[in-house]
Amino acid sequence: MSELLELNGLRKSFGSNLVLDEISLKFPQGSATVIIGASGSGKSTLMRCINLLEELSDGQILLEGEDISQYGINLDSVRGKIGSVFQAFNLFPHLTVLENITLAPRLVLKKSKEEANQQALALLKRFGLEDKADAYPNLLSGGQQQRVAILRAIATEPKVLLLDEVTSALDPVLIAEVLSLISELKADGITMIISTHEMGFAKRIADRVIFLSGGRINESGTPQEIFENAQSAELKGFLSALHDAGRL
Repeated sequence: MSELLELNGLRKSFGSNLVLDEISLKFPQGSATVIIGASGSGKSTLMRCINLLEELSDGQILLEGEDISQYGINLDSVRGKIGSVFQAFNLFPHLTVLENITLAPRLVLKKSKEEANQQALALLKRFGLEDKADAYPNLLSGGQQQRVAILRAIATEPKVLLLDEVTSALDPVLIAEVLSLISELKADGITMIISTHEMGFAKRIADRVIFLSGGRINESGTPQEIFENAQSAELKGFLSALHDAGRL
């Protein structure tokens, strides 16, 4: 697989607090990379840096060989290539499901209303949400809202899909709905970067798992290497705490 996205020496500080320190990673086309780590390890900040919601303190981000972190880059153009879904669903409450999904394709990709609607309805039908097209977000379950948020993110046909703790606000039944959708997108070959506390899911879907500790890459490897053959004291301690909490 060719490299689609590269991070070179990323550093991010908030004042004197260094949150990310020398993060260098390559994400091949069609890969699913899962980022794990304790709260405060830098997972969400890394995701926000990748889609340029946070300004880098140092380092470089290359998307298809283009430096998207350089000064003066067209942020809207970049964000059209990087789909993002966060813990909060962030659906527009005054728009229907169909309108939420078609907004970006019409505004960013300049698709006609008819074309955008056809694409959105096809997505909703594929993932079992066709009957919710005219519903407003407040009438959906949390799992349905999050699935719509994911469909909205892929409606612009992004190069990379960022999923940041997308199941953390959901109960177990709704989590299963969302993870099933993500698994289907993985089968489609969409390049995904996922931060999650769902270790069972990480084991199933990840091509590679990155363990962040203190803003640095502590270990990186296949799910088997990370979960069954941890090397560092930090990763062993993290996995032990998850085991004790019944989450591993």
